[in-house]
Amino acid sequence: MALEIEWNNKDPFFDRDLENYKRLHADGAVSLGILITRGISLQDEMRPMVLRFAMEKGINSPTDLVPIGLNPTRRQLAEYSRRHRGETTFAQAWSAAFVQDKFGAATTHWRKLEDRVRRGVGNPCPLLLIGLPASLVTFGEPDAVVETLIDEGKPSAD
Repeated sequence: MALEIEWNNKDPFFDRDLENYKRLHADGAVSLGILITRGISLQDEMRPMVLRFAMEKGINSPTDLVPIGLNPTRRQLAEYSRRHRGETTFAQAWSAAFVQDKFGAATTHWRKLEDRVRRGVGNPCPLLLIGLPASLVTFGEPDAVVETLIDEGKPSAD
């Protein structure tokens, strides 16, 4: 068995992983390749979740990023400034730029993995593919709320 977690890499890393699984399987070294990545709902909900985080942490300017461990580059600051116009708050501008920069369409997520698997990349190695759903992300809610979110993320028995 081989396991790879592709949380936030450039999507060509899926090609590398799947081809490695194919070779290792052909050599008899692995019987199953497992890949874990962001699922569709997690990818789709990333921007609202980062915005919620920004609002809860009171991120209203670039200086508010330092206490949460971020030190933006000049390019990033320019992008925040470009987006922070009119009725857009700094939190909205920052979260949109941050998600685009860190979790954009060209990064590893379910849709990118699915494209490759449908094309046959990695065949004939058997694969277990796991896309983590947005329901796994919590913001300090009470245990009962977290349990409800987990239950909502479980597949139905239908």
